[in-house]
Amino acid sequence: MNFTTILFIAFGLSMDAFAVSITNGMVLRDVRAKDCIKVGIFFGLAQAIMPLLGWLAGINFRSYIEKLDHWIALILLGFIGGNMIYESIKSRREGKTYEKCDDCRLDNRTLFLLAIATSIDALAIGVSFAILNVEIIVPMVVIGITTFTLCSIGVVIGDKCGPTLKNYAEIIGGVILILIGLNIFIEHTMG
Repeated sequence: MNFTTILFIAFGLSMDAFAVSITNGMVLRDVRAKDCIKVGIFFGLAQAIMPLLGWLAGINFRSYIEKLDHWIALILLGFIGGNMIYESIKSRREGKTYEKCDDCRLDNRTLFLLAIATSIDALAIGVSFAILNVEIIVPMVVIGITTFTLCSIGVVIGDKCGPTLKNYAEIIGGVILILIGLNIFIEHTMG
């Protein structure tokens, strides 16, 4: 497999994580360089490790992974996105208007769940690499670096777009997560 193909795969795999990173940037009041790096590390590592795990699982577990990956992504992203929408609606009913959070920091648990949910499809890519006898190290590194870079930039983009979207950031973020989960589910069930 040539480097250009691996790079295109890396970009494709990182798009879900990139969208979620934009959402993270929308919520934080003061986006700092360490926030961008933290998001990039979580998503980059997950996107790099999942193909490795898929590659290690190889042909023996292919049918099980392909049967479950889209369900796992749909459930995790749907739950997190639905919770974001619920919290936003609840805040509005209580008379609170949504603004960027003054004391919010990126929660490791939430970032971990989001990173896993958006990288489930990378697990299946790893299985494909095993079947095609592709050595995993180069793709793993390229996928991780690409995702790290795009997600770090995504936080900044979210920060810059956030003031424009004000009170709708949490609902938009929740809808984005649900749509990503549905997209993953539809792609796997239709294709």
